[in-house]
Amino acid sequence: MTRPVGSAGLRLQHQSDRTAAIDALADLTDGRVGAGVLDDLNRRGSRAWAPGRAVDRAWTFDAADRRDLRWWPQGVSVRGAVVALTWYAKQLPGDHGSQGVRITFFDLASCRYRHVLLVRPTLTDGAPGIEPLTVHAGGLVWSGDHLHVAATGKGFHTARLSDLTRLRDDDPLRTDAFDYRYVLPVSSSYRASVDDGGERLRYSFLSSDGDDLVVGEYAAGEASRRLARIALQPDGLPATDASGYAVPEVLGEGPGHMQGAVRVDERWYVTTSHGRSRLGSVWTGAPGDFSRRRWATPMGPEDLTYVPETETLWTVTEHPWARWICAMGRAALD
Repeated sequence: MTRPVGSAGLRLQHQSDRTAAIDALADLTDGRVGAGVLDDLNRRGSRAWAPGRAVDRAWTFDAADRRDLRWWPQGVSVRGAVVALTWYAKQLPGDHGSQGVRITFFDLASCRYRHVLLVRPTLTDGAPGIEPLTVHAGGLVWSGDHLHVAATGKGFHTARLSDLTRLRDDDPLRTDAFDYRYVLPVSSSYRASVDDGGERLRYSFLSSDGDDLVVGEYAAGEASRRLARIALQPDGLPATDASGYAVPEVLGEGPGHMQGAVRVDERWYVTTSHGRSRLGSVWTGAPGDFSRRRWATPMGPEDLTYVPETETLWTVTEHPWARWICAMGRAALD
């Protein structure tokens, strides 16, 4: 059994309910469509073969997304036959700023998908607006109506799927949305802090474990980093104390280069990446006692999620021309 090692003075403060700005945005545009976006998927991916000893099934994107140098896939979460993914934007020569983060909804049955821009809603003198959300978005958890997006040292941001909004063709906000038709406004944030003398937890990736949100840190080299959990309420939001803080509980440490982690029945599964030319690894076990499964995933595995109904683990890989959504049977890793 994984033994907690304490909270180490770690805190997450719930900040800024942006309901007023989101309502104003919905009133100005075609309004909220929520999960209705799944009826308007405009890109076509495909089933694919992907390298990796543990890979059972794989899907990939269209050619433009496979080769794109601006957008890099990171986080993954699965709901039924739909995979949700985060991508963060690198700033290319000639860009006037980062395009931020987008979320992809990929239907496994039809292989169709759509990108939705994740935005920070604003309200200035009663006028709604949107801004890019510039975080690395290394992890994603889809919990009920909520999508939690990792923001590294800042903590994480939360959006409500029901707030997903469609912009009109002639909407001036289409320019601010980089011509994306759909935007998902962030509804609130959970800001990371730590008591004096402590080390702030980095929210490099996220996953869910029943009633818990699982958090882990990336570290270059062989240095091990922390794995932690945060209790979730039935509505999918973190449980907070009377002061408005959620308290992460550190459970131990994982290997260096962690990109994603899940905990299943007290057993951990952790992905590590080894560059664009070497296959990735999956580590199994518990903090202090991990075993490495070499060549388990394609090169560049990122976040990790678990689907209990099918006993499968899912990851997404990031490198251009080597971008796959991969399903792995749990039994192949034990």
